[in-house]
Amino acid sequence: MLAIVLTGQFMALLDVFIVNVGAPAIRTDLHASGAGLQLIIAGYTISYAVLLITGARLGARIGHRRAFLAGLAVFTASSLACGLATGTGQLIGFRFVQGAGSALMLPQVLSLIQRTYTGPSRARALGVYSAVLASGAAAGQVVGGVLVSADLFGTGWRPMFLVNVPIGVLLLAVGPRMMPRDDISTAERARALDLPGMLLLAAAVTLFTVPLVLGQDQGWPLWGWLGLGLSAVLAGAFAGYERRLAARGGAPLITPRVVRAPGVPSAMVSAVLAMSANAGFLLMLTLHLQSGLGYSALRTGLTFVPCAAAFGLVGLNWQRLPQRWQPVMVPGGFVLAAVSFAGLGVALRHGAGVGPVCYPALLGVGAGLSLAYSPMLTRTLATVRKEDAADASGVLVTSAQLGMLMGVAAFGALFLGRLAGPGAAASAEAMWVTSLALSGAALAGAAVRLLPSRSR
Repeated sequence: MLAIVLTGQFMALLDVFIVNVGAPAIRTDLHASGAGLQLIIAGYTISYAVLLITGARLGARIGHRRAFLAGLAVFTASSLACGLATGTGQLIGFRFVQGAGSALMLPQVLSLIQRTYTGPSRARALGVYSAVLASGAAAGQVVGGVLVSADLFGTGWRPMFLVNVPIGVLLLAVGPRMMPRDDISTAERARALDLPGMLLLAAAVTLFTVPLVLGQDQGWPLWGWLGLGLSAVLAGAFAGYERRLAARGGAPLITPRVVRAPGVPSAMVSAVLAMSANAGFLLMLTLHLQSGLGYSALRTGLTFVPCAAAFGLVGLNWQRLPQRWQPVMVPGGFVLAAVSFAGLGVALRHGAGVGPVCYPALLGVGAGLSLAYSPMLTRTLATVRKEDAADASGVLVTSAQLGMLMGVAAFGALFLGRLAGPGAAASAEAMWVTSLALSGAALAGAAVRLLPSRSR
């Protein structure tokens, strides 16, 4: 079961980032405008972020196995449609459908792990889960670069999407046989879907994500700032509505006790900071390597191998470290990432290419962010009730996803804003400033984890 659901998760996460290195090829082939290309890249992320918590609630209501397989079927079919798209509008629409399939599929992964495993087995499963979660981001750069450069059968960028199809079909064939049957309680089956809560949350997340995705390219227009402000208002309205619904015995979309559970608020902040730094770093280095240094898609993708490998290895093995190190692993991971961001910025500051001196920093970024994320996720979910697994998975995965969007928007804007002109030197200077900002975000994550537990 774990292999099936994590393979599905890996594919879905890969598609958040795999398009980055293939964007120039897509633009040339489909004659996409700048805004069209942004929506091709971000349409998936927008619908994914908007529908994640709704997907978690649907899983609890209809069964996590059934919801996972349904989401996988939508994701696989839309991947085929993306690979066969003949125009920009088609590809944008299919990317939105792809994101909706992921939003139904991914929240079930954590819920299935929470409900299937206990004790050390759960901790190991969560370690694999978190390793796949963020190494998928770096792997997307690698796989995208390899597939675009290979130009299989003259298909250009299309294998980036078509590669999902045979894997998805295989998972759909073996999943019903290998995954445990749903055991839905009568109370959960009867629990209402909280449609007002869904609408409020979807509107709040949409108004938050769309300006973040499109704002930089359009010069941060007034509608973007108004959207961000209104999203905060709607988020407050959603929180108030959920509290009142729970107080009168209703079934809120997110159970308030999950958000108030010990460690969950700080875990949400940590997830946002870790994933925003991760996504911002991937975007910044991709832009610098391709636009500043003129690297090919393949060479750019392969540059991220040390980072992805370190994240995965640490995520799988951090529990082998001495028990006395456990309390400091998460803040220590953030500090290691901060030092590594700064070190990479120094190494590349004067327009030099990626050489041996950069690899320790790339390894440090992957290892540091893995230490910052994996133990935090495992410990937080260990405190959540079994019946709250769906809510907790939706909240934490949504926090991580919004963190990725914030990282792309904030650090992407900083990098592009500091880009004084063409050439390696200008790009390296912009990367240096952005590296310092990434270090600051990582240090903020360390500070959050070092706060006294009663304030968290």
